[in-house]
Amino acid sequence: MLSYSPYDNVKPRLPGVVRGHRVCGDSQVQYWEPGPKWVAKLRDENTGHYPILFRTNMEAGHGGKSGRFQRYRELSESYAFVLQQLGIAQP
Repeated sequence: MLSYSPYDNVKPRLPGVVRGHRVCGDSQVQYWEPGPKWVAKLRDENTGHYPILFRTNMEAGHGGKSGRFQRYRELSESYAFVLQQLGIAQP
């Protein structure tokens, strides 16, 4: 089981994109507990200079927020992050 644990398998490396990764499936561990701990370990083991972004939307389902313009708002947040990393926009 240890080989399936994302937290226990973090090794020093350059970060990649991780989306929708299930951190823990234990019903006794609340869903908000393992995420920040896992991301903190990923940041500690990050050998590159790129940031590791952890974003949790508690108001959305698997397909994102519902509503007429919500997907554009979420997309604009992603663009803002990219522009900030490129030094084009202020945080």
